[in-house]
Amino acid sequence: MIYDKEYVINTMLNLLKTPSPSGDTEKAMTLVENYFKELNITTKRTIKNALIATIEGKDDSKHRTVSAHVDTLGAMVKEIKDDGTLKLSQIGGYAWATIEGEYCTISTLDEKEYTGTILLDCASTHVHGSKVNDTIRSADNIIIRIDEKVKNKKDILDLGINVGDFVYLDSRTQLTQSGFIKSRHLDDKACVASILGIAKYLKDNNITPEYTTHFFISNYEEVGHGSSASIPSKTFEFLAIDMAAPGKGQMSSEYEVTICAKDSTGPYDLEFRKKLVSLAKNNDVNYNIDIYPFYGSDASAALRAGHEIKHALIGPGVDASHSYERIHLDSIDATVSLAILYIVNK
Repeated sequence: MIYDKEYVINTMLNLLKTPSPSGDTEKAMTLVENYFKELNITTKRTIKNALIATIEGKDDSKHRTVSAHVDTLGAMVKEIKDDGTLKLSQIGGYAWATIEGEYCTISTLDEKEYTGTILLDCASTHVHGSKVNDTIRSADNIIIRIDEKVKNKKDILDLGINVGDFVYLDSRTQLTQSGFIKSRHLDDKACVASILGIAKYLKDNNITPEYTTHFFISNYEEVGHGSSASIPSKTFEFLAIDMAAPGKGQMSSEYEVTICAKDSTGPYDLEFRKKLVSLAKNNDVNYNIDIYPFYGSDASAALRAGHEIKHALIGPGVDASHSYERIHLDSIDATVSLAILYIVNK
């Protein structure tokens, strides 16, 4: 299947450079919206500011919705300490140790931005000795050292920084010659870029989907309610495209698409899964089937919210998820291929 792979890579890299923690996603959402508009695909925003792009199908009596989420992990300023450092409140689920040493940006309500570094409050071994190794990282001792001449709380407030300001984690994105992308926030910007590649393939080849198809770009998935509302009313099948989780005891791979059978919310629809497996088998798409014990998706959020739909989940393998992540282009290719096959078949 020939689709514009360079387009997928470039849109992914642009998205990864655009901060969008849950709750502060407008810049990334506008970027995605503009990509859809360039493809002459109709879009609309929901009240929650999710994005829905729609391509009319051969059959408009029932619809398919395909989702990915543009929101990512991040943080907010929780407290301004007397020494001029900042304590954090997490956005999304991650271990504090995974962000230690990361560069970051604080974004204020009046749109000023300040850089800093996330550190343990006893980071220096020359000062604190073995305490650096012995300390369990937590919300109580992980702080931001801001790159400004500040000595106390007043100095921070004078900059315009306050509690509730968003903190962006630097993505540090790299594309290697061997086809890996190393970056924070591949969950789920790799899949948003994949959806844009799918949409471009349909448009470039003048392909009409079997059913009217909505591309639902959610903006609160990392906090659990991304697609809990505003799913188009005629939707009978909901396919979430989100990262697969390779690791010990898992079947997921960085080089294939994974079809999820079950996550922490329960099993995905069996008939829908069989359909996806059959499409992969019959078209030589490399795939795995896996179960994720600590995972939920936009599809499972839709079910919990009471939507009566068949739900499924596929995605490319993202190593070290919710840490400094890595993905291979082979896995993205398999994911895009399977999703296209699904959209153009009954």
